[in-house]
Formats: sequence, C-alpha cells, structure tokens
Amino acid sequence: MLLRYTLAMSSTAKLSYTSAMILASIDAGAVYGLSIMELTGLPSGTVYPAMRRLEAAKLITAQWEDERIATRELRPARKYYKLTKSGAQALKSQIADWLTFEAAVRKILGDAT
Repeated sequence: MLLRYTLAMSSTAKLSYTSAMILASIDAGAVYGLSIMELTGLPSGTVYPAMRRLEAAKLITAQWEDERIATRELRPARKYYKLTKSGAQALKSQIADWLTFEAAVRKILGDAT
C-alpha cells in the first residue's frame, strides 16, 4: 500500500513519501522513468506527475537524450533525471528524518516486547 502522508523535514519544505522515494531512486542510479518505476514499485501514473512537481520545485532536472542514440538502439528517447543541489539536500534531510523516526519506532517496539 502506498503511504499517503507528508513527512516534515528539518527545513521549511515538506517532501511526500512518494517524492522522497523518487529522489532516493535517482540518487541510487535510476535516472529515467522506467528505471525509477522498477526500483520504487510505483506506477507511471504516480511517478511521472511527481517528477513534474519535483522538476518544478527545482529538486531535479531533466534532459532528453540525443534522439540518434535512441534510434540506434531501436527504442524511444529517454528523459534522464538528475538531483539538483536542493534535491540532494532535501533527500539528505529526509533520510535524517527517517532514521530519527525509525529509532523512535524501534525504541517503542523494543519497550513493548
């Protein structure tokens, strides 16, 4: 099930769970839409609108590959994504928040057992 809530970041910005997953997947090397969908398990109807929002927020940049490369490989051209400095900072902040949350949950679950 896709979690549908927003995690607060230490800065004033907020990053949705889906957006954070997409930023993390780009950081991990999934640099075009299909590879992001495969890594996150999210459908295209979730990934592409989120990437448009991330691009508008200047957390990622996108660039179409040279059409000649795609033609030579007998496939459609790919749009490649890259984290911006702001995107990398947002991801770093989100990871810190996740780790804090994870530690709190482990403490609660550890105390409960």
